[in-house]
Amino acid sequence: MSITPFQALACPLDGKPLSWSDSVWRCSDGHSFDIAKQGYVNLLPVQQKRSHDPGDSKAMVAARQRFLNAGYYQPIAEAVSHAVLGHAEVQKADRLPFSCLDAGCGEGYYLRQLADAATNAQPLSLMGLDISKWAVLAAAKQDAKQAPLSSWVVGSNAHLPVQTGTLDSVLCMFGFPVVSEFARVLKTGGVLLQVEAGPNHLRELREIIYPTLKAERASETVVPDGFIHHGSERVSYSIALNGSEEIADLLAMTPHLYRASPEGRDRAAALEVLVVTVDVRIVMYMRI
Repeated sequence: MSITPFQALACPLDGKPLSWSDSVWRCSDGHSFDIAKQGYVNLLPVQQKRSHDPGDSKAMVAARQRFLNAGYYQPIAEAVSHAVLGHAEVQKADRLPFSCLDAGCGEGYYLRQLADAATNAQPLSLMGLDISKWAVLAAAKQDAKQAPLSSWVVGSNAHLPVQTGTLDSVLCMFGFPVVSEFARVLKTGGVLLQVEAGPNHLRELREIIYPTLKAERASETVVPDGFIHHGSERVSYSIALNGSEEIADLLAMTPHLYRASPEGRDRAAALEVLVVTVDVRIVMYMRI
């Protein structure tokens, strides 16, 4: 399998194409962005930041890395990889690399799983983007253990530093979708794949940290403008967490860490064993 870093980046300041030379990305207007020694590039200008250090903290990234590398979300990764590679197989007639962006990539787990699963499909061109510099740094470090497979970029989904109409697929894994930007960067016939929490996702943990659970909203599929519904899949199973460290890692990698009260977090911290439901919905939309 031929896997290469995605190259069709755009300047975050003026939107013009970036070209790479001597460890620097430059646009025709002279804006330049150095590639860090760890192998990533920061394309998040200060005017696009809402805080000094946006996104997940270093501690949250480390917790997610430990939890995901333990394999607890492996079935989700397998379902996502199967969906992406199935679409790549359909598109392989032109033999061009099939390009995929993980928009909100975290520490790169799902792109690494995709690369590992891609054994017989066409060549892939991969990019991971996250607003957290700590997440992108962790992703780039893990990728650097071998020949880099992906472009790793600090950036925002609200202003994707990607040239228009250059991507075959966009992943949004439990993230913050900006559908207008996803539509802009996808080719006609490209696929947006969203992974969303289902009604029972982490229910047992939520029952512990919250006094009551909110009633679940109806999960109707609302097709975004510029797309058609291309398929859905539900992935549901149980995992057993043993030890307070694993339970703490799960809580730390979710928004519930901040939404729960101190008392709720204390109840979670007192647990030594937790059997919890993983329940997610994978929805695919095709760009028209």
